[in-house]
Amino acid sequence: MTVLLAQISDLHLDGSERATRRAMRVMDHLRALPRPVDALLVTGDIADHGTEAEYEEAARILAAPFPVLPCPGNHDARPAYLKALLGEAPDDRPVNRIHVIAGTAVLMCDSTIPGRDEGRLDAGTLAWIDAELSALPRDMPALIAFHQPPVALHHPLPDAYRLDDPDGLAALLDAHPQVAAVLTGHAHTAAASSFAGRPLIVGPAVTWTLRMPWEGDEPADRDQPPGLAFHVLDDDGRLTTHYRVVL
Repeated sequence: MTVLLAQISDLHLDGSERATRRAMRVMDHLRALPRPVDALLVTGDIADHGTEAEYEEAARILAAPFPVLPCPGNHDARPAYLKALLGEAPDDRPVNRIHVIAGTAVLMCDSTIPGRDEGRLDAGTLAWIDAELSALPRDMPALIAFHQPPVALHHPLPDAYRLDDPDGLAALLDAHPQVAAVLTGHAHTAAASSFAGRPLIVGPAVTWTLRMPWEGDEPADRDQPPGLAFHVLDDDGRLTTHYRVVL
């Protein structure tokens, strides 16, 4: 029951040739793999301004022969995201979805606060996570994905806008041992940490890479190529992540 997942994040599609080219480069790479991934996770900030036109472009770019599982980021707007990307009726409520991929449950959660850059898993979303995990077979592994990391990454920019009040999620993880890892985006840097006794994996950004304080004062390194992550969840419930850049 090994599952292979790809993760991309922070495309920030804005209609510019640069953003389009970088996103297409990553998707062309994924579609050309000799062994297709079981699914692609897109952990937020798909659009830069949250317009329907940006999501219409995203839908074209992200079209693939494998499932594509998105969640919103702080630059995304729920009504346009639902209408133009997911083909659903516009709504202002959190966009939470569960998918079962190759015997693994993947919960794509909405940690956004409309109009704010920091995140929060609100009471309704936490209740939804709890209910979905409780309904799964006890031996089915699960992954939880959302946008803002719940821990400090040691850079003032993402650390100022991380997930608020992560204790509710930590309590849920304590109650649901089948959750193998937490996956996020938002920080524009490939990173690995831990949260509530689980691996915390931060996916790299497609649009630009965060320059850490020891690498220089200007945070946005726009010369780095777009990045992606490959996650392998094996029969022992161990998650292994491989990071790549796409030249």
